Amino acid sequence: MLQEVDAQDLFDFEIKNRGFFERMVPSRGDDYYIWESFIKRHQALLNEQQTGLSHFYLIKDTAGKIVGRINLVDIDITPGTAELGFRVGESFVGKGIGNKALSLLLNTDLDIKRITAKTTTVNKASQKVLQNNGFVQTAMDNEEFEMNGQKMKFIHYLWKKKNSTHKKHMTTI
Repeated sequence: MLQEVDAQDLFDFEIKNRGFFERMVPSRGDDYYIWESFIKRHQALLNEQQTGLSHFYLIKDTAGKIVGRINLVDIDITPGTAELGFRVGESFVGKGIGNKALSLLLNTDLDIKRITAKTTTVNKASQKVLQNNGFVQTAMDNEEFEMNGQKMKFIHYLWKKKNSTHKKHMTTI
């Protein structure tokens, strides 16, 4: 799970991959990439994580280097719902990391029964990761938008937990 000590490494990861991420998903804004703003947002995420309303995980390689992140946000325990977000760094795409991280997350001991996710029509890698892990496309926005000279729409997905008697904890990839 995300910790305070991860701030600098996460900031470096986000800066290094900014251009890559922004080719497929809307920007987090210029402020996000200024250390003072980033550290405030990092602390806000840690505070939110403490409430149990969100879980922020870093995907690290065996040497402890951040290669991606995966999050469950807007967790509502009563119905057991959450929203998924994930990103894998450019030099790690196509190596099965997103697939494995999502599979591990879906098999944790969280009492989440339904997870929604969305990605853009140009983000084929994320679409594949979601589908490989049992997410089903539920909708596509009618509204098209242009980003980086490409026209795209948002695609919405849903995952429903299968009844299972065994649960796992997050582990290292």
